Amino acid sequence: MAPVHRTPRFGEPLRLAFVGQQTYFEACALDERSSRVRTTYVDFREGADAEAMRAALDRFAPHAVVVFRPEIVPAHAFDGLAALTIGFLTEPIPRFGPTHSRKAHPDLRRRRADLLKADRESFDRIVAFDPLIVPTADEILPVWRALPIPVADRFYAPAAPIAGAPRLAFVGRSTPHREEFLRHPKHELDLLHVAFGLHGADLDALLADVHVAINLHNEPYPSFENRVCLHLAAGHLVVSETLSPTHGLEPGIDYLEVSEPDELLSVLRTVSRHPGAYQRVRVRGRRKAEQYRASRVWPRLVADAFTDVAAFGTERRGGVRTAY
Repeated sequence: MAPVHRTPRFGEPLRLAFVGQQTYFEACALDERSSRVRTTYVDFREGADAEAMRAALDRFAPHAVVVFRPEIVPAHAFDGLAALTIGFLTEPIPRFGPTHSRKAHPDLRRRRADLLKADRESFDRIVAFDPLIVPTADEILPVWRALPIPVADRFYAPAAPIAGAPRLAFVGRSTPHREEFLRHPKHELDLLHVAFGLHGADLDALLADVHVAINLHNEPYPSFENRVCLHLAAGHLVVSETLSPTHGLEPGIDYLEVSEPDELLSVLRTVSRHPGAYQRVRVRGRRKAEQYRASRVWPRLVADAFTDVAAFGTERRGGVRTAY
């Protein structure tokens, strides 16, 4: 039987559900209960109880479901679900197709192997965080759109001038590549390294306390981490290892870019001694972050997906039909 995509009736709010590991992705979701949209978040990670996850979705009766990391959802978990399903690829994988995949960093090859677990027929549309992974991802899950992972509205804050000594922080697990950049700043400056995932009130408190946020790649390969968007939204000065793609951000204008450990140390020394040195960059980056705001991005993306599926159909198991 073809899955029914029940769209909101006139005047009815869109019922939008998010599924994924809460520690990492709640900060990217929309949290709204209004006449326009009503949302829920279902915490789910690989190997967790898929029947319980599905039961939570059935109780909420969504019009659309967004899954962060669609590869974690077991095959057939969404069979018969009367909702549009969108998988959001959040992990870096080899770029530029199969030829380059064989030569890619081992971490990227491992992530591609994880993506092979995805059930292609469980999703109506696939969105990727990075357009450059599309040639590789298309072999597994055909990508409909590519855009940065949005940021929950609650994290948006003004880029107020720094009063006193700036608070420097890096949020992310420790890897040899990252420690090469952080070793000297940790010894010389007051740098906070949060190596384990934060969410909820703990994450709110951290972001409210930070002025300068560092972004470093997990391993020595290019990417665009969603923490960049999060820190810009929070009004932080972002000092990042070279981003690829930049998603419209301009180095030296919206954020500060470094490519070597000595460059990072130099920038952090400057802002520690002269807290107002890069205030214009903070302000400009905060303005640019509006393009990632969850309340703007998610409803538009879902509406476009409904329209696209109605026009072009879906490869989701059973085909497609729409009920109004």
